[in-house]
Amino acid sequence: MKRVMKGAIILLLACLVGVATSCGPAAAAKEIKIGVIGPMAYVQGEHHWYGALLAAEEINAQGGILVGDEWYQVTLVKVDSNEMVSVPDAASAMERAITVDKVDFLVGGFRTEAVFAMQDVAMDYAKIFLGCGASTPELCTRVADDYDRYKYWFRVTPMNSTYLGSVDFMLLGMVAEKIRAELGIEVPKVAILAEKAVWADPIVAGAKQLLPAIGMEVVGEWRPSPTATDVTAELSAIEAAGAHMIFTSFSGPVGVPYAAQWGELEIPAASVGINVEAQKEGFWDATGGKGNYEMTMNTYARVNITDETIPFIDRFIARVGEFPTYSAGTYEALYILKAAIERAGTLDSDAVVAELENTDRIGTAGRTVFTSDHDVTWGPGYVVGLGVQWQDGEMKCVWPPPGGEWEGVDYEGAVDYILPPWMVEAWGP
Repeated sequence: MKRVMKGAIILLLACLVGVATSCGPAAAAKEIKIGVIGPMAYVQGEHHWYGALLAAEEINAQGGILVGDEWYQVTLVKVDSNEMVSVPDAASAMERAITVDKVDFLVGGFRTEAVFAMQDVAMDYAKIFLGCGASTPELCTRVADDYDRYKYWFRVTPMNSTYLGSVDFMLLGMVAEKIRAELGIEVPKVAILAEKAVWADPIVAGAKQLLPAIGMEVVGEWRPSPTATDVTAELSAIEAAGAHMIFTSFSGPVGVPYAAQWGELEIPAASVGINVEAQKEGFWDATGGKGNYEMTMNTYARVNITDETIPFIDRFIARVGEFPTYSAGTYEALYILKAAIERAGTLDSDAVVAELENTDRIGTAGRTVFTSDHDVTWGPGYVVGLGVQWQDGEMKCVWPPPGGEWEGVDYEGAVDYILPPWMVEAWGP
């Protein structure tokens, strides 16, 4: 009897071990590891993370990503690039994400100088890297020039700086017309104020060449650091130069002290251009309300760019308590990647690249279709961008202007641009 019991126990234990062995791997969900790389000490990196986090939670709640006939859960790896401070740190962070954290794909990247370095590391390992922050065209020119090496790079957001410049100049033109109509100033004077960064260089060069040709006068160029905390010297010089407009190109934290000091000093010049800090809801409090009438290009506003836009904004705010900046385009990047993987039916990088090239997605910021060099297609019917202005504590879409004046594009909820009252008082007839 004892012998029978002992045999039964051994058999039972063997079965249990067998069950544990066979069920263990099946029970443990397969995963796809996606590195989210960005300057996590700054809003740009924070929103890289938040956008990806929201998408990953939604995708996993729907079952994950179907690869062939197997489901995979998305696992995110937060990678602090420290790229606002150090390019070498950014390259090292990318290397660690690939070799130590063993990520399968990467999204993010912000500062152009650092993204070049991060891009090269990703290409060394044939890792797909979906850029969600840097706008320099050369990041995609590399794909055209050396496809076999750089084909794993795609830009999801923003539009490249050439298109950013085009929209920028249209915003300037709209404000110039307002100045002509309301203040009677036929040749508005423009001060160029751009952070000292590679991405802003073509915009500055274009402005100096184009603005005189379209009836504006450039009175000077100022290039503070992206992390400057005081720009009163620049603003005083701009006021002394008699500028009617300040053409801004800010992606870094300098955008907050600039706007606060511009409003505090009541510099009699309309502020228009790019100020990434002004894209977030916390901008109003960060400037103590002094950023009123600040205008910036943006990706998101509470208008129906597509049917996905406002629901995404609402979910983002509910999840993290903040309005999304353009770097939250990691949300789109994950959904684009998911669709490409599922069409490819494999995690093989080359196969996924081929499907990424076939992307045609109606997303939160417009219709995403990649160009032959893996850039964002810009224009009516695709991704266009927005111009927003802070008006008494609310961020309002002012471009494309209401009524479909530009290419027939008309977003419900858009309002008219307003010149700062202190400017009108200073320059009015």
